[in-house]
Amino acid sequence: MTVIDVHTHMLSEPWLKLLKEYGPPRYEVRPSKDAAYGIHLDGAPFMTPQPGHWDYKLRLKEMNKAKVDLAIVSLTCPNVYFGPGEISLKAAQIANDEMAEAQRLYPDRIRFLCSLPWEYPALAVQELERATKAGAVGVMVLANIGGASLTDPKFAPIWAAIDRKGLPVLVHPTAPPGTPVLDMRAYNLIASVGFMFDTSLAVARMIFDGFFEQYKRVKIIVGHAGATLPYLVGRLDVCFDNMNAARIKISKRPSHYMKRIWYDAVTYRPESLKMCLDVGGDDKVMYGSDYPHNIGSMKGCLKRVNDLPAKIAKKVRSANAEKIFKL
Repeated sequence: MTVIDVHTHMLSEPWLKLLKEYGPPRYEVRPSKDAAYGIHLDGAPFMTPQPGHWDYKLRLKEMNKAKVDLAIVSLTCPNVYFGPGEISLKAAQIANDEMAEAQRLYPDRIRFLCSLPWEYPALAVQELERATKAGAVGVMVLANIGGASLTDPKFAPIWAAIDRKGLPVLVHPTAPPGTPVLDMRAYNLIASVGFMFDTSLAVARMIFDGFFEQYKRVKIIVGHAGATLPYLVGRLDVCFDNMNAARIKISKRPSHYMKRIWYDAVTYRPESLKMCLDVGGDDKVMYGSDYPHNIGSMKGCLKRVNDLPAKIAKKVRSANAEKIFKL
């Protein structure tokens, strides 16, 4: 039984050093309620590094315990969206080079999704070429780029380059724009609600903006089992059916495009996973763990997958990922 984890993260000490220096005033690394330090955006905690974020040997040990064979690692938020162009590019190169080295050291256990300096499209296309030559099997992007939508025209050169390569792209949430106005500084509301809002809004906009008609080869993976989109798909369709504004750029119902999207299985109730499978299709969902975040779990997510009917569980554990990543 092969198990491939498509949503799992690693960090880098030199990357963190750059974030500490060039992230303020928006990004700050300071004590949090859950650890000696956490990453804050506009005063709100939204990412707490764990020991497993830094240590590949620990990761392999935990993978062995959970019976996970292959991890497709990626940087998490805030990714490299800070600082001037040369700093954002340097942060991406550091993260990508460390992951490429891990892939070289552990070729049977590690693959990686590259990070790009999206705020600087020319540099992002340049780094995409370099990182894929170094072995990246896809791309990680956050659901908003410093507050800008993923379909902002300035990102078109990056999407075009990714589309030409037919690469998978994991859309991962970060703190949504307007976090202070939304009053998300307390109770870790960014992690519980904000992330889901950020992803759902980003991908809904991609659907209504005609992204999936424009870019036929790119393979979008929506993190956290599609966030709230599987729950909202009926409402998206009804709005499409009854509101002219929802039909400006697309001619098919949003549920049609939901079948073209890929999903990970990072959710915490079997009912949520079933809804994702019903909406996306059992050939579009892949195992993920969100390890080593403090709410991630290799064993927990895998148990929910293994509890599925056997043929579907096999697809989710590995077959779908083997197809999309050409493993």
